[in-house]
Amino acid sequence: MTHIKDAIEADDNPLGTWISVGHPTIAEATAQLDLDFLLVDMEHTTMDLETIESMARGVDAAPGDTDMIVRVPWNDPVRLKRVIDIGVAGVMVPMIGSAEEAEELVRSLRYPPDGIRGIAGSRATRYGKNFEEYVTSANGSILTIAQIETEEGMENAQEVAAVDGIDSLFVGPADLSGSLGMFAEWDSEEFDEAVQSIIDDSHAVDVPVGTLTTDIHAIESRVDQGFDFLIAGKDVALLMDSVETAIDNYAEALDKPVSASSD
Repeated sequence: MTHIKDAIEADDNPLGTWISVGHPTIAEATAQLDLDFLLVDMEHTTMDLETIESMARGVDAAPGDTDMIVRVPWNDPVRLKRVIDIGVAGVMVPMIGSAEEAEELVRSLRYPPDGIRGIAGSRATRYGKNFEEYVTSANGSILTIAQIETEEGMENAQEVAAVDGIDSLFVGPADLSGSLGMFAEWDSEEFDEAVQSIIDDSHAVDVPVGTLTTDIHAIESRVDQGFDFLIAGKDVALLMDSVETAIDNYAEALDKPVSASSD
């Protein structure tokens, strides 16, 4: 198994960050930090499979144990097969609404007789160098995260979490709030209760739950809420925040009165 799968199963409270810039330099540089994983997003970006493969190489080249998880665009067995053939540590799949959809997800990631994943040489098998060993041991080794981000998913969260092979649930706050008719009402009591119900239902069957916080100042409140792991910050947002801080610091420096020089 991978470092991140072990960490989630052991309830070690792993931390990751969100990558939406499709360049291996971003992946490699970020993977050098003291993070457990990077989440690379294919759902809402223009990244293709060749980009994902290059980013996986960047992560593997970095020192340390940082793993790479890919959020695929949909619960599609063909897309899932091609992503995990690259050799990533895990996948996150959006809009899982029922136990049946979760079962389809698990089957897509497993070789027969447990699933429907096609058997072939790939980067995951070291291009065939450990083909037989990989095929016989891969089932269950890929971190499998089901995103709960609809009203249906919220109502079926416990059933989804209970599916054998689902390692974790993940609350998608933006889509969930939109699905519930309370978009961006992050601090409302109603939204808080909806999120809490997902956490409680998943914990009822001993399955961990994670979420994303784009506001790094909200990390403590998300931990206090009961989440078992976090994705903190997004690459573009963190870059823009840092530049804005530099702009503000420069403006403050210019506004300071210049001390008179001594003769």
